Amino acid sequence: MDSLSRRECLQGIATLVAGAGATLSARRGLAQAHGDRPPQMEGVEVLNPRNRVPLSFIIDDSTCLVNLAHFGIPQFHETFPDRYRQPWRELPREIPDAFVRKFARWCREQGVKGKYSIVPYPACVGWVDRYMPGWSHQALRDSLKLVREEIVPDWDIHPEMVSHTRVIDTKTGRPYENSSEYFMENWRWTDGKSVDELANYLAYALRMLKNAGLFCEGITTPGGFGNRVLPELAQATLESCRDVYSAEIPHYFRHLYTDERSVAPRVEYASGLDGDDPRCVVSIIGCTGDWFGGWDGLVPGSVERLITADLKGGRMPEIIRRGEPAIMVCHWPGIYYNGEEIGFNIFKEAVHRLHDGYDNLIWMKLSEIARYWAAKELTGIATAEKSVLFHAPFGSPSFTVRVSERATEPPRLQGGRKTTPLEEVSDSSKLKSGTWVKAKEGTIVCFDLPKGESAIVF
Repeated sequence: MDSLSRRECLQGIATLVAGAGATLSARRGLAQAHGDRPPQMEGVEVLNPRNRVPLSFIIDDSTCLVNLAHFGIPQFHETFPDRYRQPWRELPREIPDAFVRKFARWCREQGVKGKYSIVPYPACVGWVDRYMPGWSHQALRDSLKLVREEIVPDWDIHPEMVSHTRVIDTKTGRPYENSSEYFMENWRWTDGKSVDELANYLAYALRMLKNAGLFCEGITTPGGFGNRVLPELAQATLESCRDVYSAEIPHYFRHLYTDERSVAPRVEYASGLDGDDPRCVVSIIGCTGDWFGGWDGLVPGSVERLITADLKGGRMPEIIRRGEPAIMVCHWPGIYYNGEEIGFNIFKEAVHRLHDGYDNLIWMKLSEIARYWAAKELTGIATAEKSVLFHAPFGSPSFTVRVSERATEPPRLQGGRKTTPLEEVSDSSKLKSGTWVKAKEGTIVCFDLPKGESAIVF
């Protein structure tokens, strides 16, 4: 290093590490403990990736071939005889792969990314890792191949528990005979369950998807699953995703808010930040209701609730103005909408309006958002003469910081024994990894944050 010796860098990092546990459980979000937090120096602010607002799309109730609404509604009705009277027999039993392909390719053309559930044992119809009665073995193999080739590149895959209807006995693989709300995944089964009990159930679902050749870093909860045991749910997600997939940063989707509450991701149960095995789990929060076609594909939504024709009103502009991740939420049967594709058409119009109205958005998968927020909150930051020091338990692409110091010459990224000069861009809209820009207040730098120690040298 020119302005900062390697010894000085390591000494600064050691100071960061020493203080990494200083705020253990000092802050809490709902019932979950935030865990450790490192010191972050004044004069350095971590911005959104590339100084843009993350955008994502969460798809629930999706799986291979099966229309979950058709098979799930009669099971819900059995539990609650006075409810769930939708005409389920009129709903298609299948959401065809031709539509999955059409949807995935349109989204890729538009740069859309998000999360796509694969319910492993959908409504107890069949198993995605074995066979699906009512369809041939070849049809299931083709459907999984389609998911791997067309969905996986741009979408995270989550199990949405095991069946999304009846609770499964993980010892026998069969649903419990009791169909009360205390033995339905959507309602009260999780009440009072321990971390180990929940982790066992989550891992059972994850292993089915692993057997089917799908990789997962997170889970989605159906209905009220885990709602009364939030600390246990978070820790069970952390344990099961690490156990089955060795996921570095597990995440889960449990909450969505459509009111004034923050929808920024919550980094929870962080520990071991100064060791070889850092841990955390990230709660991803949606910002919309299902305003597309509903969970059963029977009640059409409205694009106006998402973003109005003048591109100024609706929920999405509200969240974008806040600078928080704007994550839309839908259910797959409503996107298909009985073959009429009403939900899909609403989504397409929403995407067109967002792209027309904003030039500061970045589409991201949930795992990418989780990784960035883990790096944002858990990276220790200190300053030295003409340098900013980073101790990162987790690396992240396009890590973006504003430094109060005004750069007079190109900053350089120091990682290990390698020094890389950064390229200046004319304005922040052109930021990408490996670049910097002069700002009204200091300098904005965008770079791939390596795991471990690194520095920006001015």
